[in-house]
Amino acid sequence: MPGGRLTQQERQQIALGLADGLAYAEIARRLDRPTSTITREVMRNGGPAAYRADLAHRATERRAHRRKQAAPREPQESAQPYGRDAEAVREYEEQFTTVVMASGMPLMMSRVLSCLTLTDSGSLTAPELAQRLQVSPASISKAIAFLESQGMVRRERDERRRERYIVDDDIWYQSMMVSARATAQLVETARQGVGVLGPGTPAAIRMENVARFLDFVSEGIARAAEQARDILHTTSGVTSDPTATTDPTATSDPTATTDPTATTVPGGPAEPGSGRA
Repeated sequence: MPGGRLTQQERQQIALGLADGLAYAEIARRLDRPTSTITREVMRNGGPAAYRADLAHRATERRAHRRKQAAPREPQESAQPYGRDAEAVREYEEQFTTVVMASGMPLMMSRVLSCLTLTDSGSLTAPELAQRLQVSPASISKAIAFLESQGMVRRERDERRRERYIVDDDIWYQSMMVSARATAQLVETARQGVGVLGPGTPAAIRMENVARFLDFVSEGIARAAEQARDILHTTSGVTSDPTATTDPTATSDPTATTDPTATTVPGGPAEPGSGRA
């Protein structure tokens, strides 16, 4: 699998693949590149609908030129706590940013959110963000305004009266609630359309179905966020372990009986929450 930067010819192949409706994985396979490389390339250059090979290539050249001109970072900035590999952290931050972008968030907002999320303190000032990301203060200000409107970050003054941007444990919960409220607003708007379009008409029936669907989703998001909120405050670093064994002291319900006619069917109905349809 080739490494290094994408060539202009490869970018043209990406553009052709997108025009043909190919998935990122298929474009990556044809170019013998990692899927993450293709995803990152497309999302940082306008997304699948707006990607242009020539513009993407020029943008990459400009970014490379700016990096060469930028003053080298101080040694202490690259030092990582807890013995982390600085290069591995940088690559992971880029990967995390790509995934956030794939969810629909713009590039700079994704970079700022990733930078804040992956710091141990979860808190940085505007100058610190600008220095880490090598962008202008205006770019940081715009990104923060967007993230704040989405409930993803909050502002606080530190002891030196500096404004700090914070992404703490509860931010993800707040963000889900913002999403639920936005969906609930869409439900209300869709139901207003039923009256405007005339009950019983095809368009009104469509809008009522949209409202019912989104109402169910909105309630589900809010309920799940409330139920899972405590997970965000777990400090032990516990993760699910597929090799974990059942507690030998646990006992099954002695009153439960086994249905002798029941059989195990591979691929049968999944339990709620299993993720299987």
